Amino acid sequence: MSMFRKMDLSDDTFEKKSDGEVEKVKCLIIGSGPAGYTAAIYAARANLKPVLYEGLQPGGQLTTTTEVENFPGYPDGITGPEMMEDMKRQAQRFNADIRFGLASDSDLSSPPFKITIDNAKIVHADSLIIATGATAKYLGLESETKYMGSGVSACATCDGFFYKDQDVAVVGGGDTAAEEALYLSGICRKVYLIVRKDYLRASKVMQERVMNTENISILFEHVTSEIVGDEGGVNGVILINSKGEDVRIDITGFFVAIGHTPNSSIFRDYLETDEVGYIKTIPGSTKTNIEGVFACGDVMDAYYRQAVTAAGTGCMAAIDAERYLGARHTQAKKVPAG
Repeated sequence: MSMFRKMDLSDDTFEKKSDGEVEKVKCLIIGSGPAGYTAAIYAARANLKPVLYEGLQPGGQLTTTTEVENFPGYPDGITGPEMMEDMKRQAQRFNADIRFGLASDSDLSSPPFKITIDNAKIVHADSLIIATGATAKYLGLESETKYMGSGVSACATCDGFFYKDQDVAVVGGGDTAAEEALYLSGICRKVYLIVRKDYLRASKVMQERVMNTENISILFEHVTSEIVGDEGGVNGVILINSKGEDVRIDITGFFVAIGHTPNSSIFRDYLETDEVGYIKTIPGSTKTNIEGVFACGDVMDAYYRQAVTAAGTGCMAAIDAERYLGARHTQAKKVPAG
């Protein structure tokens, strides 16, 4: 049974309509992936007539993942692209309007919120759900791209299980890298932590945990030169040490843990973010500091960054948006004409 009640919000105040290059919608969702598509499913079933713009990477980061085994409902696993296509089709089944297009600018100074699409079209939205995600930072090596999904990953929690009892490497020196290395140490036989500097930037407690974990070996003052492999995937990495010498270590998994960049830049003039750029939300909700604007998924989650948690917050955002619009609708009816 659905916990999401339908409301009649179909009067002229909220009806979708176009006026030249300006389009007016009840609920606009920016970004796809588990958060955006889930928000679209719930919003569509609540009769909010959501319009979703998919962004540069329809389906989000999961489209670069070959196998997903930790999302409930797929006992045999599923590829990332397949799962995202399933979510998209489910949203479309309830008549969510899913479109290609990139949000290029925003004006959230007052409702309706004004979002520019592809530097051209302007959409006026009575409610806005931001599900733009975060982009993993990579080293910029050609071999990273070559073996993406075949040994190279930016998420140990997502992909670590595939390297059970194998040797892997994590690159990075901060808390994220330490956390990834510690997680992998419970699964893998050996974990190499590749650190560019001669010290860890991670917090003291994380440093101590890493250094006291027997199967983690820290390689200070080593820089990744190339990830190597064959048709079966990654089988090693070539490093350059402080003496300028090439050092090869044999691994089957290479995890990049040098941080993520939340895709929030066009909203930062209006929304409260942390120092990195993750959008701040009111605890226990997806509400931002602007009433009627909601954030879900990795753009507001610097900690979990999982498909299932992104989907959960997508559900929350749609419910928050439905309640906000319902309250506005009720308030509008109470205001006497004239």
